[in-house]
Amino acid sequence: MDIVSLDIPDVKLITPRRFTDDRGFFSETYNAQAFKAAGIDCDFVQDNHSYSAQQWTLRGLHYQAPPHAQAKLVRVLRGAIIDVAVDARKASPTFGKHVKATLSAKNGVQIFVPSGFLHGFLTLEPDTEVAYKVDDFYAQDCEGSVIWNDPTLAIDWGGAANDIVLSEKDAHAQPWNALHLPF
Repeated sequence: MDIVSLDIPDVKLITPRRFTDDRGFFSETYNAQAFKAAGIDCDFVQDNHSYSAQQWTLRGLHYQAPPHAQAKLVRVLRGAIIDVAVDARKASPTFGKHVKATLSAKNGVQIFVPSGFLHGFLTLEPDTEVAYKVDDFYAQDCEGSVIWNDPTLAIDWGGAANDIVLSEKDAHAQPWNALHLPF
């Protein structure tokens, strides 16, 4: 398993080894010992599965505030996404900065997003399925979101800006500058 830090060092890309033969492949997608050795020490408590029928579906930018802040381990089961993590930790030297990566079923790459980050993704293909582990349970009273195209964050989602498919909730998310950061 290859685990590397992105430009925001607490966000990590994980590339599991794939063992292939004429039947397909086998891959170990999570190993607590390997993760701990790479500085990821989470007790994941919940697995989530997201399906997006349409290409250019954008989910995010979401967070869950303390006391139920969540770290996430995200991977794609079918299709492909651009995955984005925005540092919302006030005391962090990378506060307000973001990193992104392309995750797909084909490349098998995963991303670890620690708590204290906004998280979102854009589907690059129709019928995309995303699975992610979290280290705290969902709590509706702790959830929040920031609008995906906030100019302060200046996230380049690619050329699909006019075709983005959003939930009603995500379409009315707050701007970054109105966020009362809980981290």
